[in-house]
Amino acid sequence: MVIKSKLAMALACASAVGFGAASVTAHAADDTLRIGVIASYSGPYADYGKQFDNGIAIWLKEHGGKLAGRKVEIIKKDTAGAAPDLAKRFAQELVVRNKVNFLAGIDFSPNAYAVGAVAAEAKIPTIVMNAASSAITTRSPYVARTSFTVQQVSAPMAQWALKNGIKEVYTVVADYASGVDAESAFKKAFTAGGGKIVNSVRTPMNNPDFSAYVQRIKDDKPQAVFIFFPSGVQPPAFLKAFKERGLEEAGIKLIATGEATDDSYLDATGDVALGLVTSHHYSYAHASPKNQKFIKDFSTQFGDKLRPSYFAVAAYDGMAALDAALAKTKGDVNGDKVMEALKGVSFESPRGPIAIDPATRDIVQTVYIRRVEKVNGKLVNVEFDQFEKVKDPEKEAP
Repeated sequence: MVIKSKLAMALACASAVGFGAASVTAHAADDTLRIGVIASYSGPYADYGKQFDNGIAIWLKEHGGKLAGRKVEIIKKDTAGAAPDLAKRFAQELVVRNKVNFLAGIDFSPNAYAVGAVAAEAKIPTIVMNAASSAITTRSPYVARTSFTVQQVSAPMAQWALKNGIKEVYTVVADYASGVDAESAFKKAFTAGGGKIVNSVRTPMNNPDFSAYVQRIKDDKPQAVFIFFPSGVQPPAFLKAFKERGLEEAGIKLIATGEATDDSYLDATGDVALGLVTSHHYSYAHASPKNQKFIKDFSTQFGDKLRPSYFAVAAYDGMAALDAALAKTKGDVNGDKVMEALKGVSFESPRGPIAIDPATRDIVQTVYIRRVEKVNGKLVNVEFDQFEKVKDPEKEAP
């Protein structure tokens, strides 16, 4: 009761200043499971929310519109980007006013930290379907993740670089939690294997012009550059500057995590991405039958203008994880029971085999090394190497 009272007070305060955009469906019947999805549905990151919605919709259609045999109501909240205060207010509203059984979505790490605090107070199971900062699951016992951590995909990139003769790297990351995670994991794995970081720079979020940064890299003449930026507008801007300043001709290699060649933005990025080697957990071109069905269903239901990306796959898998957990609790949605049931859940995803680590509630999965190639006229991430059963290295550290 104390928890509800605190949240009710917070909701009242939040209501007083206004919640911004919200899409709330009609009040559900008592036996309906309510899931509050917090994501970006407007602004430069609007595709993130659309990918979440589509992934959830594909899973629901495969299962007759039901989760654990019960109808599902999805209640969406739009943060329009990284906005932790707004995400927290939305989570409070979803818990108190909409009485959701689960929270889900959450594209940006600052938002996930804010939502996790509400989830912990209200004991609401929360499925993170993208936000990738390592510490998110450590801040709330009511959070599990079906996406990835930035460190989980950055460390293998360092290991692959060393294996392929790259010994000196310049790192460039966006200056926020996930960027710092990428820089930290890459440096740790690279130097542990005998590599040298010749220089590092963190660039402001939403930086539109990388020309000055790229010129400084060219002047330093590193063997390779490792980059991390959130999917969307920044990776193409960096790739364009890299090409225009002639770093490739100067013999400087470029490597990155998969955000740089996100499938849903690859067409718009264009040929500047050709040949770029990245590490990530999902590719539209992944050859498994499960993925082929997933992309066919995505195209059938939503057309071909938007390719399914790792956001859609994580949302699809988030529904599968909740369904598996509810099978173990026999439909009981008690927060403690659901979180316990999520531990150790494993199944085949469109990206390959995945599991929820019982110790950390984080995902364990294969990380693929890919190269951007043109296949049948389409730019795609072609997988050619892999690291299996990768855990978040930050949580593996002694």
